[in-house]
Amino acid sequence: MSEETYTTDIGACKPSDCASCTADCSSAGGNSGTIPRVPNPTIKLTLEDDTVLECAVLTTFPVEGFGEYIALVPLNKDGKSPEGETYLFRFSEEGDNPVVSNIEREDEYMAAAEAFHDFIANLKSEKDLEEN
Repeated sequence: MSEETYTTDIGACKPSDCASCTADCSSAGGNSGTIPRVPNPTIKLTLEDDTVLECAVLTTFPVEGFGEYIALVPLNKDGKSPEGETYLFRFSEEGDNPVVSNIEREDEYMAAAEAFHDFIANLKSEKDLEEN
């Protein structure tokens, strides 16, 4: 994935727009800013009933003792995430192809959920980024 620069001019956005947004949130409210940004890639999941659900990829992250996991945000037909849900799956790659599979065991899911929670808790806020 290559890095691109997006010019932003956000009038009013909702937190549920974040999964598919490529804007600089510090420019929300009508200020304009230019930041290097890579849009969240998306992945399509085929559900048990054969419906296809498009999801934005938030991140992949390791869980010690278990492996690699992926956090996905389901998107509606407008590319938004109105529910604010996050799905966690086991993640691997076969060649250049991502492989996403269900987490079957509760202990594995709890470890992945805790690691994801830690990842989110350690993200720097806009205020922290401005101070550096």
